[in-house]
Amino acid sequence: MIRPREIYEKIRPYFDSPEAIIVTGMRRTGKTTLLHLVFDQIKSKNKLFLDLENPLNRKYFEETNYDRIKVSLEFLGIDFTGRPFIFLDEIQMVKNLPSVLKYFIDHYHVKFFLTGSASFYLKNLFTESLAGRKYIFELFPLSFREFLLFKESALRIPETATDITRPIYEAIRPLYDEYILFGGFPGVVLKSSAEEKRKALEEIFSSFFQLEILQLGDFRRNDVIRDLMLLLIQRLGSRLDIQRISKELGISRPTLSEYISFLEGTYFIKRIRPFSSGKDTEIRKMPKVYVCDTGLANHLARLDPGSLFENSIFQNLGLKGELNYYQKKGGTEIDFIVDKSQAYEVKVSPQESDVKRLRSMAMDLKLEGFKVVSKNYSDLENVIYGFML
Repeated sequence: MIRPREIYEKIRPYFDSPEAIIVTGMRRTGKTTLLHLVFDQIKSKNKLFLDLENPLNRKYFEETNYDRIKVSLEFLGIDFTGRPFIFLDEIQMVKNLPSVLKYFIDHYHVKFFLTGSASFYLKNLFTESLAGRKYIFELFPLSFREFLLFKESALRIPETATDITRPIYEAIRPLYDEYILFGGFPGVVLKSSAEEKRKALEEIFSSFFQLEILQLGDFRRNDVIRDLMLLLIQRLGSRLDIQRISKELGISRPTLSEYISFLEGTYFIKRIRPFSSGKDTEIRKMPKVYVCDTGLANHLARLDPGSLFENSIFQNLGLKGELNYYQKKGGTEIDFIVDKSQAYEVKVSPQESDVKRLRSMAMDLKLEGFKVVSKNYSDLENVIYGFML
């Protein structure tokens, strides 16, 4: 049974557009499943699905003579006298693919649906060759609402925090605890036992390291980038001090910056930049770092509940818009600001003083609104729960 993702409704309006559809994101987030779902929804019989992790399928696109590629696609059943729909999974495996796609879009009006797990590659190579010929969508681990659908839960989260009574909260809490602890990778969510979930997380990390770090990254010091990944997990939610980390790992700052950019470009981490308000008291330079999935982070580093909860809020708020954080030199901070307008402060058990402080800072920064995000039950005003995002 294929469970549709929220992103599917965003992609569907572009099924018949001339542009290529590219779905990118961390490995094992469900890109291939989504591609199969879209393939099944295309009514035309003039369609083809190829997995480019299969070396035999890659060979079709490695020809320098594009007419020979056309012959191969005709051999596989594509009719170029009508409109073809071609689905290619894991396109980062074929380095010359962007120019091939451009040729077939321009000459034969082929509709391409593509997936890839390395955004740094896709964005760099596709920017020029497919300018004006593509739409890029990013697929992330499950939101909590998607998690409930995958768990086949009948629970429906109330829209307002005042409607969440303690019995409703207690009914949601076990599922939310599981979501935070084991994360939102679909293959992990669908496992029944904790042991199966841990094995699935281990396999996801091993696959990422083997296919992204060792094969795609081609770094000279794979042991250093491994240590960097573990170090960043242990410091999630903290400001990224490049000088200090470079000394700890014994590598230069340019090399460290290259490694961090690669990890972000393959969706393992995400850097959150400071909010710019023009005030001298703002800490401007250092981004904060978060990990793609709480389950993966906890599996690799065994983090404290507060850090895991904050990372989970990052994952779900990141689906709503651009994220920044704000921190004064004195240490007072706002964890997340969405689209430079809505402030969110994350607290496992918020106090009235947390609400007052956030209200004051939001007003000072002239933000449109604010909420304190709680994990535990609370009856305070301007407090919502993480599972409501």
